[in-house]
Amino acid sequence: HESGERQSQEVSGSGVLISKEGELLTNWHVVDRATQVRCLLYDGRAFHAEVVGTDRDTDLALVRLKMPDDAEPLPYARLGDSSTVTEGDFVMAMGAPWGMSRSVSIGIISSTRRYLPENSEYSLWLQTDASISPGNSGGPLVNTNGEVIGINTRGVLFGGGVGFSVPSNVVAELVPHFREQGRMPWNWTGIQVQPLRDFNRDIYFDYEEGVMVAGTDPESPARLAGLQVRDRIIRIGDQSVTAMTQEDLPAVRRLLGMSPRYEATTFEIVRDGSVLSIDITPREKGDVEGDEHDLPRWDMTVKTINQFENPSLHFHRKEGVFVYGTKRPGNASRAGFHTQDIILEIDGRTVTSLDDIRAIHEEALKNIDSKRRMVVVILRNGLRRQIVLDYSRDYEKN
Repeated sequence: HESGERQSQEVSGSGVLISKEGELLTNWHVVDRATQVRCLLYDGRAFHAEVVGTDRDTDLALVRLKMPDDAEPLPYARLGDSSTVTEGDFVMAMGAPWGMSRSVSIGIISSTRRYLPENSEYSLWLQTDASISPGNSGGPLVNTNGEVIGINTRGVLFGGGVGFSVPSNVVAELVPHFREQGRMPWNWTGIQVQPLRDFNRDIYFDYEEGVMVAGTDPESPARLAGLQVRDRIIRIGDQSVTAMTQEDLPAVRRLLGMSPRYEATTFEIVRDGSVLSIDITPREKGDVEGDEHDLPRWDMTVKTINQFENPSLHFHRKEGVFVYGTKRPGNASRAGFHTQDIILEIDGRTVTSLDDIRAIHEEALKNIDSKRRMVVVILRNGLRRQIVLDYSRDYEKN
């Protein structure tokens, strides 16, 4: 945890049943790292549940109720076609805002293609003025035909007027992967794309088709294949692509993320007026978030470096462990550790994984009566430093 110590808490959210077998859609952030999931139905029945699949990138999760064999089939909602939704359509947001169950708010669709910077990698959002508050997360956005056209995900704490839902058509694409693989297996090419009409950067390209390459990630499949900045991609595999504005980018990224893994996909590009074909072999994106571990008595938590969550740390060290949080007051903060410090060595022993630091920590606690200081080599902003970690004081007792 960012506070430097292990914490547990009870979190509530909403969901919607989508099958008679008790499958329930909710948000990733509602069930992330859950040790136990319990669901209360509208009719008062309660069930324990298991997490079937999750995806942090779209903040979606699929949960299955643990129902007895003789349980009656449950009523469930049907996913509608979010592509038919238009601005001004009446919708209802259902769920449990602020933990209050069986709540319905009504409003209209304010935008069908809302692009949220930093939150629209693979999906646009349905924007509504139907009230979406904390606790509504994971609940359905329902049209006047009773169909689920979105999963409520983002709202505002105060003031109201703005809420956002993941469109049902995006949800429908991910659910089969949740059932089969327990997650959404996004693939990675390392291509950074830019629309032809980039209003935010005040850059406009005089073309009517394609999407521009704004850059490629270091050591990525795209860079290794020779893709260059200002190349214009016009076809990926057998599908033509065009992104006129930023609202068109999530669909392109979704196509890139779903390209066949470890198989060469032909990209047709235009470079300096000539049409070229480049084969790019996507890799598995892998976890978007690294694992973390609590280190009592040292009073800090550490986390594994992840290429997609911590690109600046990954630039300095491809694999390893960094300080995720320090407890205050505590031994780590008193010694001078900062968040984002990469731990290289502890008393001369190389640290490359959580297992390494876990073993050193356990050994240190066993020998705490005879030794209470360690020399830790860290990497901070690319520079090596030595820090003496004195853990003789027990802040839990004091």
